[in-house]
Amino acid sequence: MDRRVVITGMGIWSTLGHNLDEVCQSLYNGVSGIIYDEERKAMGFRSALTAKLDEPDLKKVLSRSQRAFMPQQAKFAYAATAQAIEMARLDQDYIDAHEVGLIYGGDSSADPTVRAVDTMREKKDTTLCGSGAIFQSMNSTVTMNLGCIYHLKGINMTVSAACASGSHAIGLGTLLIRNGLQDIVICGGAQEVNPFSIGSFDGISAFSTRESEPTKASRPFDRDRDGLVPGGGAATVIIESYESAVKRGAPILAEVMAYGFSSNGDHISSPNVAGPTRSLELALKNGGIDIRQIGYVNAHATSTHIGDTNEAKAIYNIFGDQHVPVTSTKSQTGHEMWMAGSSEVIYSMLMMKNNFVAANLNFENPDEDSAKLFIPGKRIDHHFDMFLSNSFGFGGTNSTLIIKNL
Repeated sequence: MDRRVVITGMGIWSTLGHNLDEVCQSLYNGVSGIIYDEERKAMGFRSALTAKLDEPDLKKVLSRSQRAFMPQQAKFAYAATAQAIEMARLDQDYIDAHEVGLIYGGDSSADPTVRAVDTMREKKDTTLCGSGAIFQSMNSTVTMNLGCIYHLKGINMTVSAACASGSHAIGLGTLLIRNGLQDIVICGGAQEVNPFSIGSFDGISAFSTRESEPTKASRPFDRDRDGLVPGGGAATVIIESYESAVKRGAPILAEVMAYGFSSNGDHISSPNVAGPTRSLELALKNGGIDIRQIGYVNAHATSTHIGDTNEAKAIYNIFGDQHVPVTSTKSQTGHEMWMAGSSEVIYSMLMMKNNFVAANLNFENPDEDSAKLFIPGKRIDHHFDMFLSNSFGFGGTNSTLIIKNL
C-alpha cells in the first residue's frame, strides 16, 4: 500500500503563543520569546538565557489524579493535543471506536527525576517520592499520559532521537499510515523548560552568552553567533490517510509528501555535512520531488558555529543557486529541542497558509557559507505551496520532512 497522508489538525504551546493564531501573529511580527532568567545565573549557569514559557492551567479540564502523573512537558503536550484534536474534528466517541495512534518525540524528563532523587537522598525514604514520580520521570511520560487520557487504542510510542525527535515522530507516523497499519496518528514533540533539563548543555558552553541583549542572542546563520538558546513547549500534528479524512469530513490542511532520514555515523555532538545531505536527498527521492517545487526551507540551524555552517553547506549541496528562502525560526523561539521538529512544521504551515516567510532574526552579517543561501533577515511576502523542514540531533540523527499545501 502507498496511501496519501494528510494533516488534519495542529496545536501548539510555544514561547510565541498558546494557540495557532497567537503564534502566527508572533511569526509575522518578528516577536522573540527569549529572556534573561535570574534563577539560572544564581544556580551558576554560564548563560541565563532561555525562552519564556508559562504552564497551562489544567485544573478545570483534568482530574487531580491525572495531573499527578504529568510533568511540565506532558502538560504542554496535552494543551497542544487538545487544540489539534479539536481542529481535526476528532471527538471522543470516534476515538473510542477506532484505533487512533500516538507517536510523540521526547528525550528527557529531568525535573521530576532530580526532585525524586533529592527526596530520596534527603529523607532516606523512597515512599516520599510520591506515586506519580515514576510516571513523570520516564522519557515516555507524554505518550503514557496522553494515551490514557484519550483512551487511545492504536500504536503508542515515544521517539527519543535528540533534537530530531519531533520530526521523526511525524515521519514514522507517516510510514505507518502509508503502509495501511494505522489510519490516524497523533504526532508531535514536547520539551520541558527548566534549568535541570539543560544544565549540562550550559556546562559544555553550548549556549549564547549575549545576556545583555536576550532577544538578539539567537542568531542562526549569522557570522557573529555564539551559541544556541534553550526553548521548549509542545506541538501536535494530527496525520491520517486521505481516505480517512474524506470519510470523516475532516479539514485537510496539507499532505506529507516525503520523509528522509540518515545518521552521520561520526562525532557524537559535532555534525558533518554528508549526513544531513543524505537526509535531504532521501526525502526528495522518496517523494519524487524536484527541488524547484520547494518554496521554503525551515532550517534546523540552532545558532552554533559548526552546526549552522555544515547545514548551510548541505542545503547548498542540494539547492545550489536556487533562490529558495531559507530561515530558522529558532531565531525567535530559541532551540525547542525535542519539540522542534514538530513545532517547526507548524510554524512553516502557518507561514504557507498566510503567504509569508518570517524573518531570520538577527541575521546581520553572513559568513562564507550562509552568504550562498537566500536568508531573509526581515519578513517577506512569499507564496509557496511546498516546504522542506530539517531537524538534526546529537548522535548524528537527521530527519527531513516535505509538506505540500492543499
